[in-house]
Amino acid sequence: MILYILGRIASLIMILFAVSVIVFSLMHSVPGGPFDERKGRLPAAAKANILKKYGLDQPVWKQYMNYMSHALRFDFGIPYQRPHTTVAKLIGKSWLITVQVGLTTIFFAFSIGIILGIYAAYHQNTWIDNFVTFISSLGVTVPNFVVAMWLILIFAVHYNWVPMGGWGSSGQCLFGKYFCTDWILPVVAYAIAPMSLVARYTRASVVEVMGEEYVRTARAKGLNESKVMRRHVFRNAQIPMITALGTEIPNLITGSIFIESTFRINGLGKYFVTSTLNRDYPMIMATFLLVALLWGIIYLLTDIAYTLIDPRIRLGGSSIN
Repeated sequence: MILYILGRIASLIMILFAVSVIVFSLMHSVPGGPFDERKGRLPAAAKANILKKYGLDQPVWKQYMNYMSHALRFDFGIPYQRPHTTVAKLIGKSWLITVQVGLTTIFFAFSIGIILGIYAAYHQNTWIDNFVTFISSLGVTVPNFVVAMWLILIFAVHYNWVPMGGWGSSGQCLFGKYFCTDWILPVVAYAIAPMSLVARYTRASVVEVMGEEYVRTARAKGLNESKVMRRHVFRNAQIPMITALGTEIPNLITGSIFIESTFRINGLGKYFVTSTLNRDYPMIMATFLLVALLWGIIYLLTDIAYTLIDPRIRLGGSSIN
């Protein structure tokens, strides 16, 4: 297993290198630059000084080498639009909000999704099963920004039950600052898709396990239904749930771009959109590298979790016993 993990780490390093080359090349292949909008307001000499200050007057390959040499020391530069701070500080500040949004969404989505999936599987081929299947199919297909707009129109604009946006800025909080009313719409809009996917995964997995021979044997021996579900069904149905968790956590990171922009949440997704529109190269590069790193780490942890639940699963040609 150690060799497998080392191999995955080496692969992750190669992926990060490839991502850095592709993103850097794409940024500089688009005509124009981050300071072109000031061209009519700045003298040529002043603009030349700005380009020299940020090293943008150098060849692209040299700019890439300079950036990566600093990035390896965790120095991701200074954002062009916010020169009073650093990219690392800006990401560190905004990332905490994105993580808080993501973890709240994961808790809500997986709690409700697993319950719905189990309930639908237990009432297989009934109207309850059909209803949950329909709702989960709808939740997977409708984009989260469409859900967000409808939630805002209905619950914030029409009924005025909850704030339209923000994250803890409304001042309407319960239990100190552990739950605020302006969390409701972003979390619900954000959680619809993963909750629906988890419900589908859970239902399919539980239905499959309930049809296994050892489950029928346990029931034939007189084991009560709660023990059958707890000891035999849930335990063996966990792997698809972990698959959903490992898939949805990175998706929640990238999906924050739409949700944070829609609900005016000052997280990493909102700053990424602003940086992209303003062609803030250091911020764009750092965000892509961070997301790629998190994807690699999460998928590695997912593979390891498989072996902890079911030691029969092999990693790198060996199993954990």
